[in-house]
Amino acid sequence: MEYENLKFPKNSLFLVTGGAGFIGSNLCEAILKLGYKVRCLDDLSTGKQENIDFLLKNPDFKDKYTFIKGDIKDPNTCMKACEGVDYVMNEAAWGSVPRSIEMPLFYCMNNIVGTLNMLEAARRNNVKKFVYASSSSVYGDEPVLPKKEGKEGNLLSPYAVSKRTDEEWAKQYTMHYGLDTYGLRYFNVFGRRQDPDGAYAAVIPKFIKQLLNNETPTINGDGKQSRDFTYIENVIEANLKACLAPGIKEYEKTGKNPANAVADEDCAVGKAYNIAFGGREYLIDVYNGLTKALGVNIEPKFCPDRAGDIKHSNADISRAKKLLGYNPEWSFDRGIKASIAWYKENL
Repeated sequence: MEYENLKFPKNSLFLVTGGAGFIGSNLCEAILKLGYKVRCLDDLSTGKQENIDFLLKNPDFKDKYTFIKGDIKDPNTCMKACEGVDYVMNEAAWGSVPRSIEMPLFYCMNNIVGTLNMLEAARRNNVKKFVYASSSSVYGDEPVLPKKEGKEGNLLSPYAVSKRTDEEWAKQYTMHYGLDTYGLRYFNVFGRRQDPDGAYAAVIPKFIKQLLNNETPTINGDGKQSRDFTYIENVIEANLKACLAPGIKEYEKTGKNPANAVADEDCAVGKAYNIAFGGREYLIDVYNGLTKALGVNIEPKFCPDRAGDIKHSNADISRAKKLLGYNPEWSFDRGIKASIAWYKENL
């Protein structure tokens, strides 16, 4: 992978919040394999102990990996977690558009206030870079494809509101406090260790598990909705490259006014980025491809569209390429083959 050649200062310490989750645990593993230290913060509300047990037991990671069970809704926990940290990767959040419609107050407290707690803790602890998870849901009902930063529509769910609000708070921390922030708008991430179970499980692992068990999967809508499915390795690359992106200090060295950094389209800091492969897959085609790859012939059940869902999703990743050096290597086809192999071995 391209990110394996990235270099950070010796003994760099990364804090990964939500580090026992799908994306977070993959980030922890990748950073440790690069030889750096990782502190994982997770309350295990949606993350799983089994996602990090292998890291705790690996002798190669002894003295490099620590786990804190804690909640980002608690400011004191965030402050302690950020002590001595160089880079924060803030992945802690509750996902799922439909669940957010059922639990709007919780999503506000967890996804907005929790992220604000982390921003403040990072600022007070002089963290070098603050990279955080945003979402393609911030594009709402904007119909134009591909989705491009700066052209967002009306938000369609509390989850989308929470992620858009996180972006605005991050900009404030860059503008007023000089904290280098970088938002990553993930587009339908999939891959190893993604949970296939539960009412709000992501569609790819859920389909794979059901088909392996000869069960009938359900497709919400007509299956003609499209997504820019993004394999986990691309997300790891984006996070690491964001940690190395130029910030406020580098901007000042060019002789420019740091107050203009966020608004300057040639400056990387204080912005949100589409993180995807830049492709587009129709859900029914994904389903049919999985049945073929798994050698099963099961017709899906079709149900009504889910409230708050976006019909089509396809990312323009030119900003991330230009300012972060993002160069995703994993296509959907390559990623889906790796995912099928992993679930066959681990389910």
